[in-house]
Amino acid sequence: EKGRIIMRLKFQQNYWNHVNGWLLVLPAVFMIGLFTHFPIGSSLFHSLFSTGTATRPAEFIGLENYAYLLEDEIFWKVLFNNFVYSFCTVPMSIGMALGMALLVNRNIKARSLIRMSFFTPTVLPMIAVANIWLFFYTPEYGLFDQVFSAFGGDSHNWLGNPDTALYCLIFMVIWKESGFFMIFYLAALQQLSPELKEAGVVEGAGSWYYFRRVTFPLLMPTTLFITINAVVNSFKLVDHLVIMTKGGPDNASSLLLYYIYENAFGFWDANYAATLTAVLVFILAVITIIQFTIVEKRIHYQ
Repeated sequence: EKGRIIMRLKFQQNYWNHVNGWLLVLPAVFMIGLFTHFPIGSSLFHSLFSTGTATRPAEFIGLENYAYLLEDEIFWKVLFNNFVYSFCTVPMSIGMALGMALLVNRNIKARSLIRMSFFTPTVLPMIAVANIWLFFYTPEYGLFDQVFSAFGGDSHNWLGNPDTALYCLIFMVIWKESGFFMIFYLAALQQLSPELKEAGVVEGAGSWYYFRRVTFPLLMPTTLFITINAVVNSFKLVDHLVIMTKGGPDNASSLLLYYIYENAFGFWDANYAATLTAVLVFILAVITIIQFTIVEKRIHYQ
């Protein structure tokens, strides 16, 4: 009888521990479900219907929107632009962030001023940054053309040329995001034990060898976190496009999210925009899974 009472008390204690735990996480679960999972499910649902009008209601059409998407030349163009955009901005932003963090982590003169200058672009709103760089790229009297003209160069329509418009956006985004990622690397570097450096010096390890064999492997958890954020940012940023190019010229600088915005609020084709959104979510999910399965294997914890 005493044993049954003890087992009953333990069961009740475990039961209430589980109940209390779920009550604590319930607000977060509700908010994530309401603002993340429900919109995704709603987009998937609406992608199976045609876009309704005042006189013609939406009809179930199955996968016709996806079939049309496969034949949509603009979709493939903006998707290619987005992959080029991601391929350039993600590694270059991470590389610059790591280099800046290694620099400002050293005992150098005016270290606080340098840190502030590196981080300043991050605190500026993207709309403000886009307007600043719009002036830089302006033909004839913009900053870049003024510099080139001082050396005898000709004026160039940077944002009006299909060959340079996308790369102008890439350059601007790298400048803005590198300082943000630098903060995470700097925090991780300051958590590394100084005993590791002392042991490397005793063993005769050079600076490059120590960075390659000790510092960078220990920064892999931070690198994974930054990489995922950088990839997501490369697919979700759209503010600068609205200000600088509006996807032009001839969709040369258009990205997938901006194409979704155009279809939803420019052409009022919400259901096709939902189809594009489903594709965007699928792409991000696949990229994230690949990052976790590949990069996770190379992570070393201190």
